[in-house]
Amino acid sequence: MASLRWELLNTPIGSVLIAGTATELHAIELLEEELPRDTLLPPLLERWPRSLRKLELSRGSVMGGIARAQIEAYFAGARLGFDLALAFHGTPYQQRVWQELRRIPYGETRSYGQIAGNLGRTSPRAVGMASHRNHLPIVVPCHRVIAADGSLSGFAGGLARKRWLLDHEAGQRRLR
Repeated sequence: MASLRWELLNTPIGSVLIAGTATELHAIELLEEELPRDTLLPPLLERWPRSLRKLELSRGSVMGGIARAQIEAYFAGARLGFDLALAFHGTPYQQRVWQELRRIPYGETRSYGQIAGNLGRTSPRAVGMASHRNHLPIVVPCHRVIAADGSLSGFAGGLARKRWLLDHEAGQRRLR
């Protein structure tokens, strides 16, 4: 049976769990602080795509520490993007949406409607549903997608975290 390694990162937006193999990042979870550590994994597995839930999990370094280093550099303002091998677990449509999200430049936003327009023959609501299923937040920047009126909406990690990520990127962009 295939297996995934997982590790916890302490970030300005709280604890973040990353899971992957030696060569690919498979999942990122923005954790709720009150989640007891002894019950950490079972609730997460219920939210993960079926293909991930089938894998054996063990604690250890993901991608030889490269994923941790890049995510920590992002939060430190030293990294504007990621060059990690990603394993996508979703439908072909979801994967198209996630690839489109990766095209949104650091420090910028797009509306669900703009993403739908770029993809063609889809709706903002369908884009929102696919974004909600993104199992690699931050690296696949679903936090950069906003409502048509410019308001924040729909982020699985919570709107406060979404606001923090957007403010962080806007601040770093001004410094460069």
